[in-house]
Amino acid sequence: MSENEKKAAVVEVVPSNDESTNPEGDGPTMQKIEDIITIDPETYELDLNHQRIGKIENLEPLVRIERLCFRWNLIKKIENLETLTTLKELEFYDNQITQLENLDTLVNLEILDVSFNRLGKIENIGMLTNLEKLFLCANKIPRIENLDSLVNLTMLELGDNKLRKIENLDALVNLKQLYLGKNKITRIENLDKLTNLTCLSLQANRITKLENLENLTALTELYMSENGIEKIENLEKNTAIETLDLAQNMISKIENLSHLTELEEFWLNDNSVSDWNCVNHLSGNKKLATIYLERNPIASDVQYRTKLKLAITSLTKIDATLCR
Repeated sequence: MSENEKKAAVVEVVPSNDESTNPEGDGPTMQKIEDIITIDPETYELDLNHQRIGKIENLEPLVRIERLCFRWNLIKKIENLETLTTLKELEFYDNQITQLENLDTLVNLEILDVSFNRLGKIENIGMLTNLEKLFLCANKIPRIENLDSLVNLTMLELGDNKLRKIENLDALVNLKQLYLGKNKITRIENLDKLTNLTCLSLQANRITKLENLENLTALTELYMSENGIEKIENLEKNTAIETLDLAQNMISKIENLSHLTELEEFWLNDNSVSDWNCVNHLSGNKKLATIYLERNPIASDVQYRTKLKLAITSLTKIDATLCR
């Protein structure tokens, strides 16, 4: 079947503010899939969003399905998907799922999203060796584990969980994007094998020091806002960085950035920079176009924007406002 012949079934109804309840009055009414849509065996894409679906069932006729989406439903268990071996993308964003299970036959899966659920562990996905993107943000996962066989992963999203340590990622040598924001991580570590990483996000953690990034020479985006970092350091090997986010930390001096010749965006708002002299160190970053320094002591200077533009002539945007 050619791309032009493929069929997509999209069923997306945003519920009203008046949430209906079941006859017992103890929760929202659950819908059955067969009451919502007539399954077409030729369908390759099926979106069942916002339908109050409580159970996955009766999908066996979908012999060509490639994308299946259950976004914003009431599903508690992953089940009855064994026959859908053609699936490439599966989404359970914002449901009530407590366990990763019953996915072993979905060996062609490339994208799996179980974000905003109630998962307590990464498990039972070792057979999904073709997986490229895995989204598990906003769950209750305390540990990175059981990912060694997913060597084709290029993106891993584990933000807003209960992680305390970066670990067990050595096998993911093809990983390009790693999102671990909003956890309880205290140290940057165990990333040496991820030499293809281009984007690393560790926002809103408990990190106090920039370190152990020397092997990540392909890194172009580094997001470290909302931590406890006091000094800009140890980025000598990360010369490909284009975006550097150090907002909302405890940094008082701009330093050790002159070698970042590709730097285009630098976010340092909500820190403690008070010395204008250190701002001059950015004059050598010829590609720097955007800077955020608001809510630093220097931002109270009435000539703040003028001084910044004079010091860094390449700037086109200061604190989200275009330069004139």
